Amino acid sequence: MEEYKIAIKPSALKELDGTQKKIAQQIVKRIWGLSTNPRPIGCQKLSGQERYRIRQGDYRVVYAITDSTRTVEIVKIGHRREVYL
Repeated sequence: MEEYKIAIKPSALKELDGTQKKIAQQIVKRIWGLSTNPRPIGCQKLSGQERYRIRQGDYRVVYAITDSTRTVEIVKIGHRREVYL
């Protein structure tokens, strides 16, 4: 099975840089997992938009999947309190 490319928006990268190193490493590991399975168990489609989210502890990764180009774009990374605002 062909892997999906991972694209991270600069704003999401900045949000990742603002997290603790250990948490950031766990989030990055989850993001790389999306390249082989963009819809893992536990991911949820966000209502009203073509985006999904996965959980990593208290953090959420919001992303969009484009199956035609096999791309996963990371849109937002943040604490669950702030990520949906």
